[in-house]
Amino acid sequence: MGSPALSGRTALVTGGSRGIGRAVVERLAADGAAVAFSYRQSEDTAILLANELSTAGTPVRAIRADMVSVADVRRMFAEAVEFLGGLDIVVNNAGETLVSAIGDTTEEDFDRVMAVNVKATFFAMQEASRKLRRGGRIINVSSANTVLHAPGIAVYAASKAAIEQFTLVAARELGIRQITVNTVSPGPVDTDMLRQSQPPEALDMAAAMTPLRRLGKPDDIADVIAFLAGPGARWLTGQNLRAAGGLA
Repeated sequence: MGSPALSGRTALVTGGSRGIGRAVVERLAADGAAVAFSYRQSEDTAILLANELSTAGTPVRAIRADMVSVADVRRMFAEAVEFLGGLDIVVNNAGETLVSAIGDTTEEDFDRVMAVNVKATFFAMQEASRKLRRGGRIINVSSANTVLHAPGIAVYAASKAAIEQFTLVAARELGIRQITVNTVSPGPVDTDMLRQSQPPEALDMAAAMTPLRRLGKPDDIADVIAFLAGPGARWLTGQNLRAAGGLA
């Protein structure tokens, strides 16, 4: 039996204490990568996750960071590189959701979503471009809502569309160093964030609309991200994989 796919590699995952981010941290660690991940509020949960995975034999560290602060983003990368001894994979997963009609959206709502989804991702990519080793991977998490339009998602969809454009340009800029840059766009995934933003009937409708007749699970998305982080995706860059169960 061969060694794990990511043995000897290192990864930083933003927003890794719960939901999709947690599943990504667990999967990358299971594949042999040493992992650092950020969290903002769930300190007990984040530290428990890091301790559990580290006890299992994989070096994992939780780093508190407010992603809307560029200074915090830079400190997070510095701490991650110090802990990991170098950086091979960056997964930009941290995000903010918003369901609000255009006529009801406040300036504070707009600024918050754009700060977390657009500004934070951009400056995390900037740090990744400076700190990733040759042959590294950047994987950005967008949303199927950039092609599946519905009332109330104008700001959220726009913020995720910006991330997709960052991916396309960064793939061109960083390819000379054999760094790949790709996007994963999940459809509806059964997380606390989704259930807090959508009524049960909307979730049932979304599941019924997919050819697979179910909501996604965090592990479904983590598997796609792990593929992009692994050796089998070395010839993929500037791509957007819509992990939506056929919905998008």
